[in-house]
Amino acid sequence: MKSPLEIIKATYEGSSEENGKNLLEVLAPNATWTEAAGFPYAGTYTGAEDIVANVFHRLGTEWTGYQAKVHTYLADGDRVAAFGVYSGTYNATGKYMTATFAHLYQLKDGKILSMEQYVDSAMVQEALKS
Repeated sequence: MKSPLEIIKATYEGSSEENGKNLLEVLAPNATWTEAAGFPYAGTYTGAEDIVANVFHRLGTEWTGYQAKVHTYLADGDRVAAFGVYSGTYNATGKYMTATFAHLYQLKDGKILSMEQYVDSAMVQEALKS
């Protein structure tokens, strides 16, 4: 079985399609995904269908070139933190942004139980303004 760190790395370090496929394979059935207050998709979503519809589908359709590039991972048993930079252009305004983020994952038996996002939402909000 892969380590928690290897599992999380596999959701960031390939193509968007590979990352998405790898993520869906390791989400626990009742996984929770919390997007930070101030982020356009703020809230907690439960299960793959809810997470995909309310986060990843919107990122893929409302942004051009949206990326989450990780520069540092920290692992502590079944907890893994990923630190990086978001970038992309918001389609409705044509504005490009970069914003730092941290994602904290809790895993058990090779499955993601939860993810909590921390983000410099001010930078994202600027891109949303006309």
